[in-house]
Amino acid sequence: MSILVYTESENGKFKKAAFEVVSYAKAIADQMGTSVTAVAVNADNAESLGNYGASKVLSIKNDTLDKFNAKKYAAAIAEASKQEDAKVVVLSSSADSKYLAPLLSVNLDAGYVSNVVEAPSSVSPFTVKRTAFTNKAFANTEITTDVKIVGLSNNSFGLVESGGNAAVEDFSPSLPDSGVSVESIDKATDKVSIADAETVVSGGRGLKGPENWGMIEELAGVLGAATACSKPVSDLGWRPHSEHVGQTGKPVASNLYIAIGISGAIQHLAGINASKVKVVINTDAEAPFFKAADYGVVGDAFEVVPQLIEKLKAFKAQNA
Repeated sequence: MSILVYTESENGKFKKAAFEVVSYAKAIADQMGTSVTAVAVNADNAESLGNYGASKVLSIKNDTLDKFNAKKYAAAIAEASKQEDAKVVVLSSSADSKYLAPLLSVNLDAGYVSNVVEAPSSVSPFTVKRTAFTNKAFANTEITTDVKIVGLSNNSFGLVESGGNAAVEDFSPSLPDSGVSVESIDKATDKVSIADAETVVSGGRGLKGPENWGMIEELAGVLGAATACSKPVSDLGWRPHSEHVGQTGKPVASNLYIAIGISGAIQHLAGINASKVKVVINTDAEAPFFKAADYGVVGDAFEVVPQLIEKLKAFKAQNA
């Protein structure tokens, strides 16, 4: 018996979330006295997962899986789970993993709990802590099925290096036919993705227009951060919808979230509430975001942000 973990990759490279879910699976394995087996799809350097606690990696090399297909991926992971007699399967909280999780749950007759933020408080009974009510509360949830599926919230557990390489085995699962096909994928290039970013710099209508977005991108560049925006900004066409964060956009669980010129509508706050540290820069001292923020600056973004960029550049130069 082992803990099985699905590790996401893109263009052959593991995503940060892959290392986090392996780290989390290792914590469960230590509690249960077992080991971690990872499933990697068309990924290079699969043995590197051993540095985060995987003892074995089932490496799938299949051109038909280059583009994500929930039905096929769920079937592959289910077959791996049965082969390894896994009683716990760990996934990330990416859009892809949330899409395949219900299908995997049906395949394995397993209970699934999403948005988990900590290692199990108990493995008998198996109890995990998850966010609830759009990150406003926590729930301690017991999974009673024989096989259990855990969806780990991004940036909640962190990366824990344990050293060593994993043994890599070729794995060729039987894949079902699927009525869904991906014709093309359009992605922004040369940018940090919101899902993987530890820091996110987000702008709202307070920036007054798309022509002022340069300072958002400059600040993000200095911090190595992803750029994001509020819903009104994407609705106005100032920024692409792929950057819209919030309850109706992409959820954010970064270590640092900087909101510039965003008042803080309840839908926006719900989508970013899982971020560890929230900073707001706004001219309106009564903006709702100040009540949710850890740090706030009441001031004009066009004065504050350039000074912040200057100070950060100077700090980096001194510590280079």
